[in-house]
Amino acid sequence: MEEVTTLSLSEVNEATDITQARSKVLIDGNSTGITVPGKVLEAAVKVDARRYLLFVTDDVIFEEMLTILLLDISQGVVEELTIGGAYTSGHFRDLEVLPHSASFSFIGDTTWTVKYLHLPHLNYHSRILAG
Repeated sequence: MEEVTTLSLSEVNEATDITQARSKVLIDGNSTGITVPGKVLEAAVKVDARRYLLFVTDDVIFEEMLTILLLDISQGVVEELTIGGAYTSGHFRDLEVLPHSASFSFIGDTTWTVKYLHLPHLNYHSRILAG
């Protein structure tokens, strides 16, 4: 995986009180025909020849949300995840791209990590709490 600067967004619809902004995805300035939620492309990471991870915000002060999209050029948005909430301020920073994951900071001092799994599978975590 590697961070790329060849992707950009072109806003189609502004955000309203109840909906996110929507934007077209461009590669090298050419439209892909894919529309995604969000307005500001914080970063784009190329996963393989046809897939990208997009980190997108709406540029809304005090209620910033980060939308993480797995984009397939031939299929559009394959997966979507949102981080954030009402009355929270987030600033996307400290992106670190590794071969199968990307880590970043958004809200507070937390480091978030997104892992790209090539094959679908279930991942169970268990925690034993001692009293």
